[in-house]
Amino acid sequence: IWWLDPELTYGNAKPFVFTQGHSVCNRSFFPCFDTPAVKCTYSATVKAPAGLQVLMSATQSTYLEEEGVYQFYMEYPVPAYLVALVAGDLTHADIGPRSRVWAEPCLLPTAISKLSGIVERWLTAAESLYGPYIWGRYDIVFLPPSFPIVAMENPCLTFIISSILESDEFLIIDIIHEVAHSWFGNAVTNATWEEMWLSEGLATYAQRRITTETYGAAFTCLETAFRLDALHRQMKLLGEDNPVSKLQVKLEPGVNPSNLMNLFTYEKGYCFVYYLSQLCGDPRHFDSFLRAYIEKYKFTSVVAQDLLDSFLNFFPELKEQCVESKAGLEFERWLNATGPPLAEPDLSQGSSLTRPVEALFKLWTTEPLDSVAAASSADLSKWRTFQTVLFLDRLLDGSPLPHEVIKKLSECYSSQLDSMNAEIRIRWLQIVVRNDYYPDLYKVRRFLENQMSRMYTIPLYEDLCTGTLKSFALEVFYQTQNQLHPNLRKTIQQILSQGLNPLPAVDTTAVTTDTPAMVLEDKVSEATNGAISLRDVNVSA
Repeated sequence: IWWLDPELTYGNAKPFVFTQGHSVCNRSFFPCFDTPAVKCTYSATVKAPAGLQVLMSATQSTYLEEEGVYQFYMEYPVPAYLVALVAGDLTHADIGPRSRVWAEPCLLPTAISKLSGIVERWLTAAESLYGPYIWGRYDIVFLPPSFPIVAMENPCLTFIISSILESDEFLIIDIIHEVAHSWFGNAVTNATWEEMWLSEGLATYAQRRITTETYGAAFTCLETAFRLDALHRQMKLLGEDNPVSKLQVKLEPGVNPSNLMNLFTYEKGYCFVYYLSQLCGDPRHFDSFLRAYIEKYKFTSVVAQDLLDSFLNFFPELKEQCVESKAGLEFERWLNATGPPLAEPDLSQGSSLTRPVEALFKLWTTEPLDSVAAASSADLSKWRTFQTVLFLDRLLDGSPLPHEVIKKLSECYSSQLDSMNAEIRIRWLQIVVRNDYYPDLYKVRRFLENQMSRMYTIPLYEDLCTGTLKSFALEVFYQTQNQLHPNLRKTIQQILSQGLNPLPAVDTTAVTTDTPAMVLEDKVSEATNGAISLRDVNVSA
């Protein structure tokens, strides 16, 4: 249960509280069988002060104003982690026949402008693929930047971080992913946390089927290329033999299941589901199977064998061909082998969007640098967000870059990127930090002074502390820590405390003011893995 003082909200007017149950946190909210194998209906009575709006992940709700009491009822069985509550200074507007958006008053106009009309389009597309939406309403609530993940698929009421509002394409993908969970994860749930891919891999596949229907194959392939790039980046960091790269991960006693969530859960899971769809020859045949799968197992929890047995029974001709034992692509190997996916999707339909990215990256990284040709070859202001972040991620992978390259990149793009969304800006600022490019360091300070969410602070602090800029990081943290949630503050303190003595000597006088002396409180001995930036693993639940 996250309790926020008014200062940690956008409006700074009223306190705020929300819960985040995934994966095993709701045992601290109410007594429960905190396992996805157990599902039940629930009812709740919540008393709140006047002026605070209370919402829950429920199909029915009433409010007795004279008593200040809300009553909620979820009529369909759900696992404990999908029980969710939020209360604060929230107002709403209808954005479709079965959807409304909730947000703090100062954010509501933006939320309406971004989502009015299109959520129903996504729901309709999903229903055409996978059958009726069974939860009644699909509402969305935007939470303050302290929300610890990007989004959460609580039934009837998706939780999403407000920070994502400025990044249109990420907002689209994140909400469509949560829409897909209405079928895969909420209706049919993985029975064990060791098989989270059953929810996340299927939801990611369904998300991409929905985006293909609504935005076209090229956009879907671009987003997939961006995510698979991140998967391979994580693979290099973790190593191909790392057991967390298995789809069926072994959950050791005492380990929080959330620690097993990574891009393999999503993207390797997606690749396996995509492979199954290709065995059918036509994705529409696979859509028909998934509709039957949902109908058979809705409101229950399943294991991987349930899905695979159902698949082979639905396609007896594939069963006769023994596709589950095809050399090198055995189903058992997909589930239990470490390393990258055994097969990846054909993304050639996105080449019109990915080719310009590859060409521009090659121009900037080919020696000798022809900066005039590189600068004139593409106008980033006309690119999609996913094109720009794919380009910047590849520059990040190649960092540190030659000084001449980073200098010319800054001259060409830095001021242009200033006006773009935070998903783009944070990547450019990570390039600045990883290349110790002092002329743009003031932009890192300005960005951190205006960000309060994990997704836009942790990656920069990790990079600052990995390199030679720890004293700069200490100074910025000292000046901004009071605007951060205590949990986030503690995480940053852990990052800063690694190898705190001695601090590297850095002359940042050209871009900073004098650094105040600072003592870190609550130092912890547990090491944080700064090598794996959260930009690689910061995904929607």
